[in-house]
Amino acid sequence: MDLTAGHVWVMVSAALVLLMTPGLAFFYGGMTRAKAALNMMMMSFISIGLVAVVWVLWGYSMSGGEGIAQLFGNPFASFGMEGLISTEDLIGAGYGATFAIITVALISGAIADRSKFGAWAIFVPVWATLVYCPMAFMVWGGGLLSADGAIGAWAGEAIDFAGGTVVHINAGVAGLVLALIIGKRKGFGKDPAQRPHNIPLIMIGAALLWFGWFGFNGGAAGTAEEAGLIWVNTMAAPAAAMLGWLVTERIRDGRPTSLGAASGVVAGLVAITPACANVSPLGAIGLGIVAGVLAALAVGLKYRLGYDDSLDVVGVHLVAGLVGTLALGFIALPAEGAAGGLFYGGGLAQLGAQAVAALFAVLYCAVLTALIGLAIHKTIGFRVSEEEETAGVDLTQHAETAYEFGGLGTGGAFQPLAASGAAAATAAKEEVKA
Repeated sequence: MDLTAGHVWVMVSAALVLLMTPGLAFFYGGMTRAKAALNMMMMSFISIGLVAVVWVLWGYSMSGGEGIAQLFGNPFASFGMEGLISTEDLIGAGYGATFAIITVALISGAIADRSKFGAWAIFVPVWATLVYCPMAFMVWGGGLLSADGAIGAWAGEAIDFAGGTVVHINAGVAGLVLALIIGKRKGFGKDPAQRPHNIPLIMIGAALLWFGWFGFNGGAAGTAEEAGLIWVNTMAAPAAAMLGWLVTERIRDGRPTSLGAASGVVAGLVAITPACANVSPLGAIGLGIVAGVLAALAVGLKYRLGYDDSLDVVGVHLVAGLVGTLALGFIALPAEGAAGGLFYGGGLAQLGAQAVAALFAVLYCAVLTALIGLAIHKTIGFRVSEEEETAGVDLTQHAETAYEFGGLGTGGAFQPLAASGAAAATAAKEEVKA
């Protein structure tokens, strides 16, 4: 195989997308309490380790190839990717792995600060196998929601260039379901200590996410013209979303915030993901503004509705993912074989296709995630004890603290790093009793 510019671009894009997960670790890590920062970051890092192995063994096979009931590919068709060695398909397989990794890692933000690390380590490979891989197959691999699938042929093919349904709606719904299963943090909505502990870390994470997103959206570009459109849209939509979020904060709360700026960028990136190759730059700006405003308003719903989505996975990823997916029914550009969205005279067909795909993704993910989450929660338990939560999951789950000064890691007087997990847990319990 001769290495072409296209191959190189996909490999570079894959590296950019893989960087997004450590970027997400920074983003989420800064949003938690100081004594939960390491645990939060570890939930992203363990997702890399587990999903990468699953993807090589059977995940890639399940996301493409010969389908089983139009739901997923044969997991043994390319088991271990043995048949891909010395083929250019291996490049695409690596690129696909990075999408699976970041999708699973996104879910963790909804259950931050109160989850057992071991339970999360079980959830990750099971969810990737039963939810992510089938959804990727159904949308991108020729399955149920594609033009060749039963639903796609009936409702029309939905546009999802880089993962509105597969990544963001999927992760947002899963986060909501797990948050409901595990329950609220102690002091939810009342304890000021649950506010983000490191805003600069959040902004560094958002910057890395934005940087990597150019590979996330642009890696599958088929032509230079398409790549250029994707690049501009991936710049414009999050910029507009940040402005929309900040204006919303200014009107609602009296001042714009750094956390709002970072969250607005991510909301815009989420919204443009399914639409990046199919809307104009003006459309991307409009989409970004709408996504920024609606996501900013949505993050406050958890306090009114009573669910504890710790780091706003639902408000940002589910809401902005739905906005980006449905917006294509209005602003999708006309293309060969496609009339475009309503604003281009395309009628209701594309909007209908987008709505059906979004609804199916919500229902499929909700049911499967509930089954997986409840099975774990009712057996080994998904949530740490109240004592462990008070002491901090960094210390009780990992025998570490993020900071070694001022007691930031333990929430009280300075506690030296314990020599073992058992000693750390004992020290944490003694501190709670004191």
